[in-house]
Amino acid sequence: MHEILKKWLYDPIVGKLIAVIITVIVVLLLVRLLRNSLNRYIKDINTRYRVRKIVSIIGYIVTAIIIATIFSDRLGSLTVVFGVAGAGIAFALQEVIASIAGWAAISAGGFYSPGDRIQLGGIKGDVIDISILRTTLMEIGEWVAGDLYTGRIVKVANSFVFKEPVFNYSGDFPFLWDEITLPVKYGSDWMLARQMLRRIVDEVLVSYAEQVKESWLTMVRKYRIEEANVEPMITLRATDNWIEFVVRYVVDYRKRRWMKDHLFTRILEEIDKSNNQIRLASATFEIVPGSTVDVSLSSDRHRGD
Repeated sequence: MHEILKKWLYDPIVGKLIAVIITVIVVLLLVRLLRNSLNRYIKDINTRYRVRKIVSIIGYIVTAIIIATIFSDRLGSLTVVFGVAGAGIAFALQEVIASIAGWAAISAGGFYSPGDRIQLGGIKGDVIDISILRTTLMEIGEWVAGDLYTGRIVKVANSFVFKEPVFNYSGDFPFLWDEITLPVKYGSDWMLARQMLRRIVDEVLVSYAEQVKESWLTMVRKYRIEEANVEPMITLRATDNWIEFVVRYVVDYRKRRWMKDHLFTRILEEIDKSNNQIRLASATFEIVPGSTVDVSLSSDRHRGD
């Protein structure tokens, strides 16, 4: 037994396996130590996240290089075996390989980055982590009205960047066009209503004006796209039931719901001050009772028949 144990301990393969295990443990400890120390030296959340990811990737690369160096004298004889095994593994793990390729495309192609609001694989949410295989989202929407968090954390395979369109709400242009509709009764002062709406949008959206223009100019310089009108727009349409005003405006993607609430609040305040010159319209339905039919049968006539 002693001789077998001694022979086993002096086996070169066993020694190399022990060296690999020690290497992996040491690298993991160093990576964890570096990642934890970043919290004390890097205060910016985005920068700290990216540096932590870089440290982890460097740890993987260093581990792979050391393992390859340890077994370098045996790699030549195992080339054929690795080739056959690699083909089988590639076929069995094609989804995993596609996800790794997706991670490379995300990292190099700028599909999205942590903090962006995207729709990927049919799921809409804010990106909170990007790993080699999966993108982690804090979900928004679903049963919650508006662009609010549901509380569910969703992991989507990176391979979906090759299968479906990737919608990025906050990439190069972190604003969205949105609209509100205001039905006004016929007989109201529609010119006063238009002036009221213009005054409100100029008052509420003035803080966005310069940011939106600068962001759109950046888009024009980067892409083949025309210069769009980013100023608030008010249009009027006469329908069968009312005069319909549509207010189209650009808003920060994170404040879409808040902006609608703010605009409607200001509009209702101004309508209350208009002394009934501006009145909102609504669809009304009148139920008209049907005519009655009185049917009576004469008993005498019925007997005669």
